Amino acid sequence: MMMKKIVGPRIRELRREMGLKQEELAEKLNMSKSSIGMYERNERKPDYDTLQQIADFFGVSRPFLLGDSDQKKGYDDFDSLAAIKEIVEDLEIEDLFFHNIDDLKSLSPEDVEDIRHHLEYTLYKARQRKKKEDKQ
Repeated sequence: MMMKKIVGPRIRELRREMGLKQEELAEKLNMSKSSIGMYERNERKPDYDTLQQIADFFGVSRPFLLGDSDQKKGYDDFDSLAAIKEIVEDLEIEDLFFHNIDDLKSLSPEDVEDIRHHLEYTLYKARQRKKKEDKQ
């Protein structure tokens, strides 16, 4: 398995985000502090099982650790319907009717973010238009 040089910095970043020292992470993962240090410095590459163990511990996907994705969570963990519902609630949209809900279940996080941006922009335009009409 070919690994990019991003694995080490990603492990270090995640460890620091959790406020852990290398020895604390090593203990939690049942490995040596020197192994953690070597992984973080890209002096040693974790095997597949170790990479999965690290990803599981931090709650991220293997592609994120490998630098193949900037999404910390994989698409399998992504609930597009819940994300869209949250957007609708955040934007205080009272009713949004979906004709084919099955299509929405297959949306990626990027697709849902596009929906958020489109709805925000559309609501912004509507508010600006209303302000303009109210002044007339």
